[in-house]
Amino acid sequence: MRIRDAAIWTLFLAVASTAGAAETGKPPEALGKVTFPSSCNQNVQANLVRGVALLHSFWFRESEKAFREVLSGDAECAIAGWGIATSLIGNTFATGPNPQQAQVAREAIERARSTQRKNERERYFIEAIAQYYEQYPSQPHAKRMKSLSDAFEQVAKKFPEDDEAQIFSAVYLTATQPLTDKSYGAALKAAAILEVQFKRHPDHPGVAHYLIHSYDFPEVADKGMNAARRYAEIAPSAPHALHMPSHIFTRVGAWKDSAAINGRSAAAAKEQNEPHDRLHAMDYAVYAYLQLGQDDEARRVLSEAQEIKGFTPTVRAGPYALAAMPARIALERAAWDEAARLEPQESNFAYAKSSTHYARAIGAARGGNAGAAQADVAQLAAIVDELKPRDSYWANEVEVQRLSGAAWIELAKGNRDAALGLMRGAADIEDAAEKSSVTPARMLPARELLGDMLLAAGKPAEALVEYEKSQLREPNRYRGLLGAGQAAAQAGNRDKARYYFAKLVAMAGTGVRGTDLQAVREYLASN
Repeated sequence: MRIRDAAIWTLFLAVASTAGAAETGKPPEALGKVTFPSSCNQNVQANLVRGVALLHSFWFRESEKAFREVLSGDAECAIAGWGIATSLIGNTFATGPNPQQAQVAREAIERARSTQRKNERERYFIEAIAQYYEQYPSQPHAKRMKSLSDAFEQVAKKFPEDDEAQIFSAVYLTATQPLTDKSYGAALKAAAILEVQFKRHPDHPGVAHYLIHSYDFPEVADKGMNAARRYAEIAPSAPHALHMPSHIFTRVGAWKDSAAINGRSAAAAKEQNEPHDRLHAMDYAVYAYLQLGQDDEARRVLSEAQEIKGFTPTVRAGPYALAAMPARIALERAAWDEAARLEPQESNFAYAKSSTHYARAIGAARGGNAGAAQADVAQLAAIVDELKPRDSYWANEVEVQRLSGAAWIELAKGNRDAALGLMRGAADIEDAAEKSSVTPARMLPARELLGDMLLAAGKPAEALVEYEKSQLREPNRYRGLLGAGQAAAQAGNRDKARYYFAKLVAMAGTGVRGTDLQAVREYLASN
């Protein structure tokens, strides 16, 4: 297909399914506008472009299906093999394919290589994706993504006028961003590429999507608000497109926006039978509802989530969400007895299991049962040892949980200085890295917990400092605002107490929890 024909297929994504939609009563499929010229037969070009659009919104099951349909219509369409292999990687920010998927991808690549009808650009795309699979399974997903990013950077340089090459290169570059690198060098380099593309292609699903990932860090999240507002409008048929804006909404504390968009995402994922997308969106929704004090809504979402069947235990999004949601609901409400009673869950992902043990440890220790908490801290230590040889990032995350549990055990025993030392250590380790995209946030920010501990230790001025530090990275958290207000009030800082209490009331409104509301109202009325 010649370049001049590509614009015809740009329109396809917006209008091709209108007739089918009229028959079913559903709105027409909307996946954004993508231009992807190829050497394939014209009769498959529309489905090829649709596959690329699905790929840009991380709808991998459907994109693989689309690319296979392309091959059914044109067995010599080499670039479809690239599409299949790319789809089988799955979420570039997750864990990568399983062995069966990797084998299928290799077969697709070899078929694409052996196909005679392909142009130079298509050969480069195919060889770039091959770089990922040539290191499977000898190298972990992160290192394979680095090789893929390096390969696509060369594709982008070879074809500087090819916007799709620039866009794919950018997302793979963002995927190489270490969560421990606070300069965000790779992500911001990718964002610079994508901002140029966003001006050229304001309705492109991948550009808006990948900008959100590039700005999904506390210090730069506000730069992603435009992309976040646009993405759900660009590709509302894709469940992931409806969810992704909440990555930015969560970073800036826009809880009503996050709850609403994740509700839409979960509903779309249910309709499309995508249980992992649904559970992932539900975890983000639960977190947002808890910040608004809408605890009944959070429980409702959890109840629905626990009825979901058909998710794959080896894909982390579903198992992680199911472990995280009940832990969040107990911890955010300071329901320590409830947290201590949570049932440990089996999972293929050690850091999903740790969510429950962490909640149990914090709940038991803050409820005064140091002995019970110690058993869960021991479980967390075992998980750290399990993760250390193969996943240093998650080993550090669980180590923060272990230290936090141990700190509150020491406080329960009356060892205040030891407790504060452990809690400061946990907060410092946590501050050195960013949270993973699998979660809206850590179960409880370690620095916020340090504020809690200083307040409990009778050091409100020091507690206020820690709450305010936590708010810089985790803005508009209910517990953070409440704690800062309480610390300021006890330290005699009336201006800051009024500021934080008033901000909590303005944010949560009628969602401010009963006992909290009474104390806040009394303070504001008398000061």
